[in-house]
Amino acid sequence: MQLPFSLFLALRFLKPKRTFVSVITVVSVLGVTLGIAVMILVISVMTGFDQELRNKVIGFDPHIVINGPLPEWRTLPAKLTGFKDVVNAAPFVEGPVLLSTALGSVRSAQIRGVDPEAEGARDGVVGSVVAGTSTLTGDSALLGGDLAKELGLMVGDKITVYPAKDFGPVLEALNEAESAKNPKEAIQKLRSLILPAELTVTGLFSSGRYGYDSQTLLVPLHIGQELYGIGDMVHGVSVWLKDANVAQEVAVKIRRKNPDLFVLTWMDLNREMFDAIRLERNTMFFLLLFIVIVAAFSIMNTLITVTVMKTREIGVMKALGATRSQIVWVFLTQGMVVGAFGNITGVGLGLAVLRWRNEFKDWLSEQIGIQIFPPGVYQFHEIPAKLIPQDLAIICTSAFVICALAALVPALVAARLEPVKALRHD
Repeated sequence: MQLPFSLFLALRFLKPKRTFVSVITVVSVLGVTLGIAVMILVISVMTGFDQELRNKVIGFDPHIVINGPLPEWRTLPAKLTGFKDVVNAAPFVEGPVLLSTALGSVRSAQIRGVDPEAEGARDGVVGSVVAGTSTLTGDSALLGGDLAKELGLMVGDKITVYPAKDFGPVLEALNEAESAKNPKEAIQKLRSLILPAELTVTGLFSSGRYGYDSQTLLVPLHIGQELYGIGDMVHGVSVWLKDANVAQEVAVKIRRKNPDLFVLTWMDLNREMFDAIRLERNTMFFLLLFIVIVAAFSIMNTLITVTVMKTREIGVMKALGATRSQIVWVFLTQGMVVGAFGNITGVGLGLAVLRWRNEFKDWLSEQIGIQIFPPGVYQFHEIPAKLIPQDLAIICTSAFVICALAALVPALVAARLEPVKALRHD
């Protein structure tokens, strides 16, 4: 098979030889390879973070939240289910609490009192239970798996919950008890302000988000109301939709018919987190692109050196009738070949690292004795990743174009050489 003139000469010039130019060519290819591999890894991980976080939020959190307090809330779920795309609505009570165990462990947590019938049937709760049952009745409670592990609790254990309410009344009662003539009555009043609830752990759940699994405690609605002393009121109403992506449209409809309600969607509640991930993803792409640009400068230096070394050969080609465009294409093809080879090896290396990312993370953690990917910081126990074909195409195309442009300057320099001057070159 006869190759085109420009491609034939480009491959001849790139043929490995024991010269410094060949070393620079290898370094250039390695630079493109590493740049593409790192970009694929970082962009895929950032995309995976975004997708996995969305899936966890949609699967466990309500799609729309109507915050209160809401004294007249009993008719609200029926009104909300009348909207298109709304499949369920249920009241909730939530807030900070203090947990105490029989072993003496004490720590803060976030309690969420829910309606067992309306909320317990949700796939987000039922599907996340890893031990025990998802049923919430009487004085039962569901604990996040990491929270239970930290407190040393298992299904069937008892836990005491103290409401972290406003401590103003508590301090006032303490002052009254110190100066009261009847201390027993004052102490009884103080106890009524901080009356705890003793609950039985009936199930452990794992939502996949460390922030929830290490902080959240699900209890029946009446337990939350008793702990916070709000009577029949609730802190809000949760709403679930057929499609979480239409949450904004449904929220607008709810606000129009009920302007006095404070309505938030899952996008509003997590906007800062998703915006930060998106900004970091775009920023990292442009920063890592500079690795390829540095490799492109190596390609340019290589081709400039080749131009100087092959000056006489260029003069001979032009004397034999080679056109400027043919000379330009010889050097442009060299840059394209380096870019194409760097693309192939970079994609292969990037996909391999993506495939074994968590195994490598675990191995590296064992070797250096440091947790590389702490779930308390990143919210996930494993490194998520998702490679979108469109992102891969953008990365490979950008690298190839940069490599081709890097070869353009030496190609134009070579094409402008005069045959007579080139043949006289020593």
